[in-house]
Amino acid sequence: MEQLEFFTVPSPCVGVCTVDEKGYCRGCMRKREERFNWLSMTPAEQLHVIKLCRQRYLRKKRQAQSTQTEEIPLHTPQQDLF
Repeated sequence: MEQLEFFTVPSPCVGVCTVDEKGYCRGCMRKREERFNWLSMTPAEQLHVIKLCRQRYLRKKRQAQSTQTEEIPLHTPQQDLF
């Protein structure tokens, strides 16, 4: 049995409606189907989508951090000159 929601779940949309290479919105990290069907979803489904968006955002942030550390070499041959 679903718990009754007294308040509507606000849309995670932040007004940046462009899609990345994986098909996720760059602003809210929702897939196309999740954006188009938001108003027809139950509150439980909406909360689940928000949880997925949070996971996608954190995964993207971790990937960006790992690529930044890979790009900066810890030791370069030029450092041997000093």
